[in-house]
Amino acid sequence: TILKLLVSGSEKTRTGVLIPIPQYPLYSAAIAELGAVQLNYFLDEENCWALNVAELRRALAEGRQHCCPRVLCIINPGNPTGQVQSRQCIEDVIKFAFEERLFLMADEVYQDNIYAEGSAFHSFKKVLFEMGPPYSEVVELASFHSVSKGFMGECGFRSGYVEVVNMDPEVKQQLTKLVSVRLCPPVPGQILLDTVVDPPKPGEPSYKLFMEVWDGMGMAIEIGMGMKMSGWVLVQVGLRRMSPCMGWSPLPAVLSAGAVPQAQGQAPDMFFCIQLLEETGICVVPGSGFGQRPGTFHFRWVL
Repeated sequence: TILKLLVSGSEKTRTGVLIPIPQYPLYSAAIAELGAVQLNYFLDEENCWALNVAELRRALAEGRQHCCPRVLCIINPGNPTGQVQSRQCIEDVIKFAFEERLFLMADEVYQDNIYAEGSAFHSFKKVLFEMGPPYSEVVELASFHSVSKGFMGECGFRSGYVEVVNMDPEVKQQLTKLVSVRLCPPVPGQILLDTVVDPPKPGEPSYKLFMEVWDGMGMAIEIGMGMKMSGWVLVQVGLRRMSPCMGWSPLPAVLSAGAVPQAQGQAPDMFFCIQLLEETGICVVPGSGFGQRPGTFHFRWVL
């Protein structure tokens, strides 16, 4: 819906959308469906999949040669890479968007799924307002959260929200029209969403049980993460390295193309995933489904 508002023009004036690689495939699919131009910027795998503003500038400069970049999409915590961007990184991105007059889309739906010690989620809206003018008065931002991710809805309930900041009132009116076209609200999901944004408070009847369930789920996931990390030595054949994962979704790298045998024309990451499934019963997904820097190969698991 947000992209529908932002896509316009043709040929060199067509809207360009900067997205991270690796990326959640929804973005490339939506961009293609709307006829926008996908502009890839690569996350820094050697630095825990961090976002590098110099790489944003490279992607922007290349994009301006054949389209009109208008949108910068950030996924934090990362999907599928699992990284959590630092506050300094977020400030740098906001300054970049301000300088280049880009509309910021902040996908923040995994903000409750952070497990690494010393790592913390910082919302783009909070950082933007704490930076103050001129950034807080000018930078256009749409931030997203969802019941369908994390462990509140566990993908069974479909509900979420977008909050827009500094959007022109007339444009926001058109956004309301677009959303209003959808006449079938997911009522159970909306009820759950109310609990997510306004959870039970101390002293209220549901608070004790709510916290027991919340803490129990979080502890179970952390234990599962620890078991998978410590047990990874059992399936290390074929691995080049594994980047530290602060969030919920590791994206390890497999060996280079020359080191992994080709079988029936399969790419190295696909070959690795099939062999792992057949030999151990463990099912993972090849990184090619999410995009990856040319010449590198990955796979992804989730908790």
